[in-house]
Amino acid sequence: MTTRSLFATRFYEGELGDDRLLEELDHSCRTLAEDDRAGRGWSKAHGYRGYTSYASLDDLPQRDPVFADLVKKLNRHVAAFAVDCAFDLARPLKLDSLWVNVMKRSGVHSGHIHPHSVVSGTLYVAVPPGSGALKLEDPRLAMMMAAPRRLPEGPADLQAFVYADPAPGSVFLWESWLRHEVMPSEAREDRISISFNYR
Repeated sequence: MTTRSLFATRFYEGELGDDRLLEELDHSCRTLAEDDRAGRGWSKAHGYRGYTSYASLDDLPQRDPVFADLVKKLNRHVAAFAVDCAFDLARPLKLDSLWVNVMKRSGVHSGHIHPHSVVSGTLYVAVPPGSGALKLEDPRLAMMMAAPRRLPEGPADLQAFVYADPAPGSVFLWESWLRHEVMPSEAREDRISISFNYR
């Protein structure tokens, strides 16, 4: 008698592996948070604790060569993840969007997905103590109805939620339909990340 695991949900954890680039990205993200008036205005109007370029700038790799260098590295991570997911692709996945997040203390991003994309992810630039984890939700959760809770010591692939703790330079990737949220930051300093979508 055997029990098999079916319908895997892949989650990729990698490292940027470039301290110089990480420092340059930190500087660029903080500069954007100061200079991008439209982004600051959008963040304030939408109750975002901190700053995001999500709705204000869609050309970061063309605007700043530091982001162009990042995209070259992300392309390799995403290509490796596509292989691990056994995607049948006629051509490589391509960056669709990329945005900066500078979150203040108590900053949070509630559960969501990234429609119209194949792979989504985040590079963590600054992760001060207490920054909070990325929370990933079992995509079957809404259909479990009478299923009992899982033992907390049970395997991660049987849990309803999994928490991924980032560090500076962490690259997290997942399929864009996977619901996820950013847990509240209790850090005294800004948590800085760069999120992106590939199509």
